[in-house]
Amino acid sequence: MIKGITIILLFYFLGECLSFLIHGWIPGSVCGMVLLFLSLMINWINPHSVQPVAGALTKNMALFFVPAGVGLMTSFDLISKYWAALLVIISITTWLIIAVVGWLQETMEKKNI
Repeated sequence: MIKGITIILLFYFLGECLSFLIHGWIPGSVCGMVLLFLSLMINWINPHSVQPVAGALTKNMALFFVPAGVGLMTSFDLISKYWAALLVIISITTWLIIAVVGWLQETMEKKNI
């Protein structure tokens, strides 16, 4: 389990470094997640070494939404000014994400990944 935590934190750190180099255009956590995904896909990292930690993090994912919820509550005045635009943006991006994930899932199933 310690090995899995170390691997995940190492990729998070690498992602933060990459994000710093590209001036924060993509968040460091996203960069690290993509780097970890690529490392798993090309078998640099054994999936079984990070599986217990990833499972524990996934089971407790609700905890990661608490800071975002608090941030939304502190920005209520700003959100109430632009609620219509936010609603449109959220609707469009949700449908785009559903379409892309569906397409990616079909593609991966056809390739038997």
